[in-house]
Amino acid sequence: MVDDVNRSLVIENERVFATDRATLFRAFSDKTLLEKWWGPHGFTNRIEKFDFVDGGTWVIVMTSSSDTDFENYWTFDEILQDERIAAFHHGPMHAFGLEIGYHDDENGTRLTWRMSFEDTQDNRDIEKFLSAANEQNLDRLETVLSTIKKRR
Repeated sequence: MVDDVNRSLVIENERVFATDRATLFRAFSDKTLLEKWWGPHGFTNRIEKFDFVDGGTWVIVMTSSSDTDFENYWTFDEILQDERIAAFHHGPMHAFGLEIGYHDDENGTRLTWRMSFEDTQDNRDIEKFLSAANEQNLDRLETVLSTIKKRR
């Protein structure tokens, strides 16, 4: 679980995907797939570093529809194959912990997305925006999943 010390503002999203856990996990662990769906609508991505191991670093440049680049720095706290990814976003703004869980569901795999922030006015001001942006992120993930084959 993401360490919530000093991060008591939590944003949670959840969705069931009609695929197995391994395929859903691969959509994150394969940087080529991840670049296709990460972020809200209107963004493209370029992953500059992706050390997908406990303690590894992830650097992703997200480019908005207005061609503005946002370089984001992450570290992976814990990765459990097909079960859980815990990471920390260091910046450039909005430091937060992210925990993604993969759970069996009768209709496929239930993904839980949990962001933990320090409870500040600035973070409360963007809470609704981030919840909606997460849903867009999951929409894009669903689109990518429809293009990849399940592992056997």
